[in-house]
Amino acid sequence: MTHSSNQEVWTVFKRLMGYIKPLKVVFGFAVLGLFMYAAVDATFIAVIKPFIDGGFGGQVSQATSSPGVASIDLGTSEGFGASSDVLLMAPIVVVVLFSLRGLANFLSTYCISFMSARLILDMRQEVFEHYLTLPVSYIDRENSGNLISRVTYDTEQIARATGSALITIVRDSITVVGMLAIMFFYSWKLSLCILVIGPIIGLIISIVSKRFRKVSKRIQAAMGGVTAATEQMIKGHKNVLAFGGQEAESERFALVNEQNRYQNMKLALTQSISQPLVMVIGSFALAFVLYAASFEGMQEELTAGTFATILGAMLAMLQPIKSLTRVNAEFQRGIAACTTVFELLDTKPEVDAGTYKVDRVKGELSFNQVSFRYPNQEKLALSKVDFSVKQGQTIALVGRSGSGKSTIASLVTRFYTGLEEGSIKLDGVNIDEFALKNLRSQVALVSQQVTLFNDTIGNNIAYAYPGEVTQEQIIEAATLAHAMEFIELLPEGLDTQVGENGVLLSGGQRQRIAIARAILRNSPVLILDEATSALDTESEKAIQLGLDNLRHNRTSIVIAHRLSTIESADHILVIDHGEVVERGDHQSLLAQDGVYANLYKMQFSS
Repeated sequence: MTHSSNQEVWTVFKRLMGYIKPLKVVFGFAVLGLFMYAAVDATFIAVIKPFIDGGFGGQVSQATSSPGVASIDLGTSEGFGASSDVLLMAPIVVVVLFSLRGLANFLSTYCISFMSARLILDMRQEVFEHYLTLPVSYIDRENSGNLISRVTYDTEQIARATGSALITIVRDSITVVGMLAIMFFYSWKLSLCILVIGPIIGLIISIVSKRFRKVSKRIQAAMGGVTAATEQMIKGHKNVLAFGGQEAESERFALVNEQNRYQNMKLALTQSISQPLVMVIGSFALAFVLYAASFEGMQEELTAGTFATILGAMLAMLQPIKSLTRVNAEFQRGIAACTTVFELLDTKPEVDAGTYKVDRVKGELSFNQVSFRYPNQEKLALSKVDFSVKQGQTIALVGRSGSGKSTIASLVTRFYTGLEEGSIKLDGVNIDEFALKNLRSQVALVSQQVTLFNDTIGNNIAYAYPGEVTQEQIIEAATLAHAMEFIELLPEGLDTQVGENGVLLSGGQRQRIAIARAILRNSPVLILDEATSALDTESEKAIQLGLDNLRHNRTSIVIAHRLSTIESADHILVIDHGEVVERGDHQSLLAQDGVYANLYKMQFSS
């Protein structure tokens, strides 16, 4: 692994530990438990020598007639008594050690589980809240499946890395170090082979770690694809059934599902190769110890207890080393997920350098030679757009799809920023000077894509209303939007659940609720982006009466394809390819017999 990769891992790990800092007491108990657990294992191996040499060795003497052949001396009562004392102590020591081991296991497992749960809570909350600050341009550009995957899958991987993986890494690392210490303490000569084998194992783990992180990032992307394909199918379920697209959706999902499986198998392959490889290398160290113990010089230095202890320590090290290799994959997945999540958290939020605040603007809006280009687009979306609207006036924007009408609305609310040239002013103040929250509180938006939340009709109308809202206010807003006409017919009235994104309501009903929400806000600027497009003629006329009531002392920007909805507008702008090609009121534009007149004739030719 390169130095830069190591540096990246260390940087990410340090940042991750920042989330654990508030839980340092819990972390301290967890580490204490892990140390205790490893220390008990090391102690158990260490007491093998006195058990063997003191317990059984006391009964063994060398036969003078047969050098090197052991015989049992049952006649030495002192030796037998000493060995009995040691053997009698052994059960007590075993029970005490394993009781401590169980306590340490509980302490470490519970504390780290608590930390992991808290970490995933805090990180998910931070990611979710960061989404709320990101510019519309970022959300529009990103895959929705990947965005959801950051909150669900990636944070889960991080929790696993700080949970079970951290337990294994800390505990087994301490166990390995403890076993090495025991081996070198009893016979440094026999233990020298570890100095050769250790770096080789370390090199393998290092190379494998880099591979794990690389594949883990691909798994995250593949998981985002699975989420996106599922979300797309669920949202378009009716269309899929209507057009018989089950097979096409099944094939689309099969592709992303297979990609996810393929990446997981690459991870499994790396893992399944690395574990036995480490075990084989470890076996060479064990074989060397057994071979070296046969040397005559070594036999003179070793007792049976010493040899058994060293052998036991080596055998006890194999399982932790195997676990460290296995859990390394999980840990690297967590580090890869951390990198992705931190990259998201480092994405700059919406620019909000404005400081100007006002309780309520008059609503005088002006575009002054505004030119705008979307990010990474060559063509201008708007070119030298120039108009002004006075308080209480209505301006209508008409034109073909993609002409730039909705872009004008998005610029008013600063969903997109960075004009190529020109300025946008509200009451004579550049909108960039407004504090963002204050600016948007002056604008009520009803777009063609109505968003309702899985809640009651009443709560959807009152969504994000500043301060307390009364039932009477909600009913008044719903009445003006002509929504009470259908709400009163529902068994639960305003308390009726609308389902996810209002799925239990018709398109026209959803839009009337959205209009009622905008009416309730009582903002001085009203933007209606195709707000009546899903309404039948009767509902449309009824809502127009409600919108007429709203126009008093309120600036309205109406974007519409249906020209019947804007005949009473004070100003009408005809937008084409980002430019204003015609302007005037309804009658004057008809008299010009230009683009607007042609559109009008096409719609009312019957």
